[in-house]
Amino acid sequence: MSSLRAKIQDVFNEPACEQNRGKDARARKKGCSKPLTPGAAAGGCAFDGAKIVLQPITDVAHLIHAPLACEGNSWDNRGAASSGPTLWRTSFTTDLTELDVVMGQGERKLFKAIREIKEAYGPPAIFVYPTCVTALIGDDIEAVCKRAAEKFGLPVVPVNAPGFVGSKNLGNKLAGEALLEHVIGTVEPDDAGPYDINILGEFNLSGEFWLVKPLLDRLGIRVRACIPGDARYLDIASAHRARAAMMVCSTALINLARKMEQRWDIPFFEGSFYGITDTSEALRQISQLLVKKGADPEILGRTEALIAEEEPIAWKKLAAYRPRLEGKRVLLNTGGVKSWSVVHALMEIGIQIVGTSVKKSTVEDKDRIKQILKDDNHIFEQMAARELYAMLSECKADIMLSGGRTQFIALKAKTAWLDINQERQYPYAGYDGMVELVRQIDLAIHNPIWRQVREPAPWDCQPAVREELPSTKSETATLHAVQEFAGTTADDFGEC
Repeated sequence: MSSLRAKIQDVFNEPACEQNRGKDARARKKGCSKPLTPGAAAGGCAFDGAKIVLQPITDVAHLIHAPLACEGNSWDNRGAASSGPTLWRTSFTTDLTELDVVMGQGERKLFKAIREIKEAYGPPAIFVYPTCVTALIGDDIEAVCKRAAEKFGLPVVPVNAPGFVGSKNLGNKLAGEALLEHVIGTVEPDDAGPYDINILGEFNLSGEFWLVKPLLDRLGIRVRACIPGDARYLDIASAHRARAAMMVCSTALINLARKMEQRWDIPFFEGSFYGITDTSEALRQISQLLVKKGADPEILGRTEALIAEEEPIAWKKLAAYRPRLEGKRVLLNTGGVKSWSVVHALMEIGIQIVGTSVKKSTVEDKDRIKQILKDDNHIFEQMAARELYAMLSECKADIMLSGGRTQFIALKAKTAWLDINQERQYPYAGYDGMVELVRQIDLAIHNPIWRQVREPAPWDCQPAVREELPSTKSETATLHAVQEFAGTTADDFGEC
């Protein structure tokens, strides 16, 4: 536990973070995220953050050493995609019971689970995750993993990030520490070259990275390791031989990028593949870093040629949507990197941002939003469901981009909605991804269903009274009785 405490303190003192350097010692200990609310850490604890970062390593067995509920359905908590192995989609847990805890059987049960996974699946590595329960009862995860690695002849990596130590963002960084300590640098590749790079913080949601990789392939740039999206264990183990790195839109793995630069002299920058301009700028910066590390300067010319070829094609496709979307108002209820990268991408085609959430965003993310929007009035820390509904029902936005948890607010307000979070079904990165994002926004806003649902329901409309009078006294009496019972008069009847 003392080693875990030292790691957490090291993460909070991250020197690569510009905002962190300006804090005093007391503020630095609090980190970038808000403290957790007791009893409300589900979906936002350190264990969840570590699992999110490491889960998309597709050929690794991810073993949760905890009671069954700790694993739950987190095996697929992000829409990451794989081009090959599917072992990562299998849930493994030691399923500790009260009896195991009382009798001290946790470590023995963990060792047995590692052996069963080795015999049944033969993975290149096994990642072991303790949670609050196993950390509190004092199971020595690192000792068990070390013994199992020696016994079974495969890497068994302890990911020491129990939920109670902090937020999801802290768990992201602790996952990076586990890779640094136990994985990266353990395999020497025999094909290292001057155009090898690492992509950090890219999850390949809905296959997004597959829209960017062909651009890099055309430039002759090889992705040595994409961490973690569609990654393989051996790729990450040999990632220390890359010449440059790009951190995709997130400071979650900034400690990993900084320490790889310190240990193996791999320079990095933070960029985004969302939007036409940001994609082009990211390609330029990758090429410039490679040239600084000894690559042939001719790659700079090839990069500009590629950009000159791809940008006009993308802008031509977007031109068809501009007359339909220019001036449309978008409300972003998301967080993290999407709170600024998507904002910049949408503003490129004339879409107005009426508000963006900065929940789960770091200080750096918030500063970028302020630079892009130049107005703090469109930034909100957290908006309650009632406030979101009021904003949408008053037609202050034409569409809301958010995650699945708030889609029903938009539907209740009869407002168009598009999933922008990890559950999304379409990739939005790169030139083609930007076109797809705009296409989906156009389809959502101009869907004819919204015109229909905004019309009054048939049962809310009173039927029109026929002009001719009732022909008999009995019919007249019946009509008066009905009107009196309903509290209406004949003048109240008419078209809706």
